[in-house]
Amino acid sequence: MLFVLQSLVSFAGIAVLSLGAAILRLGSVGLDPFTAINTGLSAKLNVDLGVFQLGFNFIIFIFIVLLDRKKIGFGTIMNMVLVGFEIQFFYESFSNFFILTSTFVSIAAAIIGLLLFTLGSSLYMGPGLGVAPYDAVAPILSKKFHIKYKVARIIQDLLFMAGAFYLGGPVGFATIIIAFFAGPLITMWNKRVSYPLVRNVKEFAAEPTPKSLGNRLVAATKVGYEAVRKSYEETFEIQKEMTGFSDEELQNRIKVAKQNYQDAERVAQNSQRQYEMLEKERENRNE
Repeated sequence: MLFVLQSLVSFAGIAVLSLGAAILRLGSVGLDPFTAINTGLSAKLNVDLGVFQLGFNFIIFIFIVLLDRKKIGFGTIMNMVLVGFEIQFFYESFSNFFILTSTFVSIAAAIIGLLLFTLGSSLYMGPGLGVAPYDAVAPILSKKFHIKYKVARIIQDLLFMAGAFYLGGPVGFATIIIAFFAGPLITMWNKRVSYPLVRNVKEFAAEPTPKSLGNRLVAATKVGYEAVRKSYEETFEIQKEMTGFSDEELQNRIKVAKQNYQDAERVAQNSQRQYEMLEKERENRNE
């Protein structure tokens, strides 16, 4: 039961991620480095994106199997097989309805696409069923060459971004944002949506009754609503006030916001670790 529910969460995350990537492509604002290079190469070879990305993923998958197969899970297979085809499906489905008429439309596509792309990434990784082949490369290189993961990931993304640009893939400002700043957005979605959702899934799997399902759905809906509402309100208030800030006030507000973010991240990580330890202890007692 738990594995099926976790797989459904990962599947939904992959669909959301793919929809976000398709919107970014429709807005002509750039794609993530991996999809961008696949799009450029598939166009040059006159091959469907889904077919080409599956082949490229398979090559990386073999590399991962040889070096660190612990990174592989059912989520890895789903991501490897589905993402390219789903991006192609969403792009072709909406291309007749999406008309790029102004800079405003491009900006809206970038914001919506980035939010969906990072939310989908958070959801598909949340259940811990494995990561995409591309996402497994940096941790392996980091361990093998004794460099920080962040450095390995930036180098990886920059190389793929350069390759995508050379091959005529859709590289834009969204590509740069994803390469350097997707992490904090994914962390935000982890804390506000994915971790609470996965926690509710585990609790429901332990007690799969209609009443429990109703309680979990209500809880998940509240979490999602509060996350969106709070983010909107905070953004709106900052937009209202920031034009009146002096340079010094703006710098102080940035420091405070950064500190609050770091504190919240530490609290969320500690809570997640405590929850996982308690869950493990309960599972051990039930065996």
